[in-house]
Amino acid sequence: MVGGKMAAAASIRERQTVALKRMLNFNVPHVKNSTGEPVWKVLIYDRFGQDIISPLLSVKELRDMGITLHLLLHSDRDPIPDVPAVYFVMPTEENIDRMCQDLRNQLYESYYLNFISAISRSKLEDIANAALAASAVTQVAKVFDQYLNFITLEDDMFVLCNQNKELVSYRAINRPDITDTEMETVMDTIVDSLFCFFVTLGAVPIIRCSRGTAAEMVSVKLDKKLRENLRDARNSLFTGDTLGAGQFSFQRPLLVLVDRNIDLATPLHHTWTYQALVHDVLDFHLNRVNLEESSGVENSPAGARPKRKNKKSYDLTPVDKFWQKHKGSPFPEVAESVQQELEYYRAQEDEVKRLKSIMGLEGEDEGAISMLSDNTAKLTSAVSSLPELLEKKRLIDLHTNVATAVLEHIKARKLDVYFEYEEKIMSKTTLDKSLLDIISDPDAGTPEDKMRLFLIYYISTQQAPSEADLEQYKKALTDAGCNLNPLQYIKQWKAFAKMASAPASYGNTTAKPMGLLSRVMNTGSQFVMEGVKNLVLKQQNLPVTRILDNLMEMKSNPETDDYRYFDPKMLRGSDSSVPRNKNPFQEAIVFVVGGGNYIEYQNLVDYIKGKQGKHILYGCSELFNATQFMRQLSQLGQK
Repeated sequence: MVGGKMAAAASIRERQTVALKRMLNFNVPHVKNSTGEPVWKVLIYDRFGQDIISPLLSVKELRDMGITLHLLLHSDRDPIPDVPAVYFVMPTEENIDRMCQDLRNQLYESYYLNFISAISRSKLEDIANAALAASAVTQVAKVFDQYLNFITLEDDMFVLCNQNKELVSYRAINRPDITDTEMETVMDTIVDSLFCFFVTLGAVPIIRCSRGTAAEMVSVKLDKKLRENLRDARNSLFTGDTLGAGQFSFQRPLLVLVDRNIDLATPLHHTWTYQALVHDVLDFHLNRVNLEESSGVENSPAGARPKRKNKKSYDLTPVDKFWQKHKGSPFPEVAESVQQELEYYRAQEDEVKRLKSIMGLEGEDEGAISMLSDNTAKLTSAVSSLPELLEKKRLIDLHTNVATAVLEHIKARKLDVYFEYEEKIMSKTTLDKSLLDIISDPDAGTPEDKMRLFLIYYISTQQAPSEADLEQYKKALTDAGCNLNPLQYIKQWKAFAKMASAPASYGNTTAKPMGLLSRVMNTGSQFVMEGVKNLVLKQQNLPVTRILDNLMEMKSNPETDDYRYFDPKMLRGSDSSVPRNKNPFQEAIVFVVGGGNYIEYQNLVDYIKGKQGKHILYGCSELFNATQFMRQLSQLGQK
């Protein structure tokens, strides 16, 4: 979010963090430098609240805010009668029943009830009645609607939910047997979260969307909801104090709502940048990656059970400078950088040993050292550089482990070959080897990799393969062990999409191989990249980025000219595609209805780098990797 005079503007991540800190501070703005201890309190959240807080605040930050305990609402909790409790939950029937039960059981000294999304009048009355019955009215200190029903993952990226994501998934929206009322519920859920997002951002957007899609249904509902809120001047959430402080105070942002169906190839695409690869091949969600560390069986006696795999989880956060710098880099570059960091650290490690010996701490573990922050003068200089070095070491170890895990997948599945081949298909370049060869090659990838490749080919070709060819492909795919259900769905989808419009084009630039990596890597490297291609990415705009570019820069393009235009601030809503505002936008939010991925996010980030002083946020109804998306396609194809 850097650029020109708006550098001071808060990112959505900061704004949501500030809102959470204010809530944890009993809804009084949190002042950094106030002396004195914080008030000790407990935090009670449901799974939704947990998912919102965990990517933004660490346990240590919670403790600094005075949170001694954080517990799930539906767990068995002991009474702590002399401590205030801050609740952060969705206003659901069962949550409210449980809160009323807490009031009856007099669990805490006072209750600060915060709802993630707005609570209805009738549910508020239920709480009031319970408080009366438990004669706990004076203890219910505050009830707040927080409008925080979305999850921020990056400064410029958010996702609607993690808990009930199947409710708003691609499959849910595209089920052929979905009823109108079910569809309404899905749309209302998405709109509620988007509304919360704009309340937190403190801005009323101009909305553009494609016609005849789920994205259009979301736009109509969101426009109506924003309009109603702005009309109700006394209770409007977009008034004076929030708006003036916003980053959008002098220009409103553009919200582009796109439907996943405009581009089904990208979510299936094998990728080559670090963050997207981690998401594709490892277990990575809500900024945490879970790795299975294989512990060897070599040294165990014959017939012994193999050791359990150790699970390790790492948080990849904005504080992690290496991650921030390299999450969008091509993988070979990442491997090289980890190696450089490691060598740099080794040079300093001797220094660490020297420091430890000055401090008489040779044998001590690192945790003990960081506790000694300022005992005596001889420690001070040593100590100040030590924690920093140890933190650096922790990050190097983390990325060595994560990158090694990714590399194992690349090598075992020939992901570089897939990535390069798919890039060629998507950019309509001549192919150097036949698709059948890759599908039939037992060493290249898993059945799922092969299916992804074939679906991308099928989605991207102008001319669908003839029935005879298709049968041949199907046979090869079946022989390779693929599940053909996703193809059933994509076939129907393609037939339907053809009537609607021409297939999305993906630009015509491709990855340039830079010779085999083994030459780049010095022999001492931890990453043996023998035989993995060093592919360098060229910037090319994916369909979502291209649509955004047209609408943000006010370019005329048949692809986007008939996008609908909504301005919730206009008194009368008019149905038109004619934008009143002819100036290019400085700020835009792209939201994909039906699910997004890190490939698109990265593509937008790279696109906006070249635009001085402009910002983009990427949001999606759920964040899935190719495996999860294939599962949904497969369910849709089972009909």
